[in-house]
Amino acid sequence: MSAITSENMKKALLRVPEVTLIFWIIKTLSTTVGETGADFLAFDLGWGMPVTTVLMVSIMAFLLYLQFGKLKRYVPANYWTLVVLMSVVGTLITDMLVDLAGVSLVTLSIVFTGMMLTGFYFWYREEGTLSIHSIDTGKREAWYWVVILLAFALGTGVGDLISEHFALGYDKALILFSGLIATVAVAHYVFKLNAVTAFWFAYVLTRPLGASLGDFMIQTPADGGLGINTMTINIAFLTAIISLVVYELFRLKQALLAEPVEMDYE
Repeated sequence: MSAITSENMKKALLRVPEVTLIFWIIKTLSTTVGETGADFLAFDLGWGMPVTTVLMVSIMAFLLYLQFGKLKRYVPANYWTLVVLMSVVGTLITDMLVDLAGVSLVTLSIVFTGMMLTGFYFWYREEGTLSIHSIDTGKREAWYWVVILLAFALGTGVGDLISEHFALGYDKALILFSGLIATVAVAHYVFKLNAVTAFWFAYVLTRPLGASLGDFMIQTPADGGLGINTMTINIAFLTAIISLVVYELFRLKQALLAEPVEMDYE
């Protein structure tokens, strides 16, 4: 018998990426595309929110089928496409509840916060950990994606609540959420806030950060934005995401090839 002791081989069995600077950059870009992409498909192309939601959910379901049924590991292209789609779907869910069903942003934010915390509770009760570094089974990954979708829907609502309902404005909301993420980083690196807690606080906060950034860029100057064309933003951000995902794939392959694998024979 033989045992593989390579640390990189262990990482290759994980179903999610390592938490690096590139991870946070792609995540933030993805959340911004979720905001601007949803608006582009639903309004600029005239598909409407219900049709756009059905289409995005269908594609998301297919990629989840591939992830759980075929891949069963971290594949950058599939993973980050899912993140972008969940960001779009989260935005659409929130917008439909607010614009079509008349749910207030305050109520929506409270309900989605409760749902996300409930997801965390059951995940921890079942698995005993919420660490992203422990997601190496289908069950843990399923909890991961459920929480992420709820976090995207919540983040969209909170972003709109701060910038629109409380009339803080998109630029000030952007500064606020950037400051909150910086506070989490300081709490972790300086005051030793638990790494898992710090990760999930930062992960949730990047959603309203990206939403505020997207709204700030696409809204007209009269509404407190820059008035940049939605398609231009989507193309620029998607190009950046694809470039970083390709780099991530190359880096992952190089790391696996460069790391010697020690075999212990019995």
